[in-house]
Amino acid sequence: MTHFKLDLPAEVLQIIQVLNKNGHSAYVVGGCVRDCILGRAPGDWDITTSAKPGTVKTLFSKTVDTGIKHGTVSVILEGKRFEVTTYRIDGEYADNRRPERVEFTSSVVLDLSRRDFTVNAISYHPSEGLVDPFNGLMDIKNRIIKTVGNAGDRFKEDALRMLRAIRFSAQLNFTIESATYEAIKSNNHLIRNISFERIRDELTKILISGQPGKFALLKDTHLLEHIMPEFCACFATPQNNPYHIYNVAEHTLKSVANIKNEEVLRWTMLLHDIGKTTTRTTDEMGIDHFYGHEEESVRMSGKILRRLKFDRKSIEIILRLIRHHDRIIEPNEKAVRRAASAVGADIFEDLLKVKKADNEAQNPELCRDTLNNLERIKNIFQSIKEKKECLSIKDLEINGHDLIALGYRQGKEIGTVLNRLLQTVLDNPDMNIRDKLIQKAGEWLEKGFDGE
Repeated sequence: MTHFKLDLPAEVLQIIQVLNKNGHSAYVVGGCVRDCILGRAPGDWDITTSAKPGTVKTLFSKTVDTGIKHGTVSVILEGKRFEVTTYRIDGEYADNRRPERVEFTSSVVLDLSRRDFTVNAISYHPSEGLVDPFNGLMDIKNRIIKTVGNAGDRFKEDALRMLRAIRFSAQLNFTIESATYEAIKSNNHLIRNISFERIRDELTKILISGQPGKFALLKDTHLLEHIMPEFCACFATPQNNPYHIYNVAEHTLKSVANIKNEEVLRWTMLLHDIGKTTTRTTDEMGIDHFYGHEEESVRMSGKILRRLKFDRKSIEIILRLIRHHDRIIEPNEKAVRRAASAVGADIFEDLLKVKKADNEAQNPELCRDTLNNLERIKNIFQSIKEKKECLSIKDLEINGHDLIALGYRQGKEIGTVLNRLLQTVLDNPDMNIRDKLIQKAGEWLEKGFDGE
């Protein structure tokens, strides 16, 4: 036991006390202990106990069978959920994903021995202090990610642990211990046995961490070849161009770090230039160009995002941002209205964040004017929003029924006229008055509307 004082929530203390009073040992365990030691606020609190699941259910009035086959019951206190899991040891892992069976044990040390990394294999009791049989506290102090026991065995049990090692390295800014790192390299092919949903979740956690540049470890360990082979070429694609001072991968990962750590934005930055790997040309002056890389990036990114089982809405937004990330926008009201309308007002502010992050990862000597213009565009768009100016057909003070009443034919013609009216309003917001729009549409009809 190591004496150490952690500040536990009242509900957690209550659960431990109830279990103790009824003759069962109980500890908080895993990531919440690690985070407390690091001075970080735990996202959730996990409790491990000698009590069997059925016993836990009898001791607390409100429980949920979260994973009762594996010994986990959720206890609900004050509307909050706390996972309580019986000490267990795992059986054989036949598929590199999950144990065939679990066996309950009375030993907290045996329970800790089945865990992935030493920094997560620590438990704590408010009276007894830390139980730390694998020197996790020392590894936390030395900022090291190290497996419990033989690294190769741990990764063969659950191949996702290889990604988790890199994820914890990124989240905590820890170094992966050399034997653990070499075992990732040796076992990288096992990641193919893991579902893309689980892989996606770990990749996202790496990208939204404080050290998204650690994504490069996926290339060095050869995990990336099995997960996202298209991205590997980014590391070998130079950008011999005055506006760039990094290769595509270096530029990309710097741009990821430049943007707010939101999932959609960081995935956008990761994929925004992936099309450069197949569109690079070099002119007679030795300057690289990437004509059409935006659409190629959209095509490649769509395949990657669908492979990783992203939801449709996220895919749609990410691809829209990628498609327009190099769009030229002049810093004046008319140009900003037209750009916001074409891109979509719903993501226009995010597009400006994307463009800013992109430019900040280029040659600083040549991006100052662009960054200044982006700030002006941001202010102009804010003014447009405050004035509630029309940016889409649904914002027009006229609709298809009005056009039919004027004498237009139902069908494509209605959409064409509405779009033409929108272009008129984007040029002159004062035109978005019902009477003016009806008059304009009527004039076109009298002249013989040709759809042009």
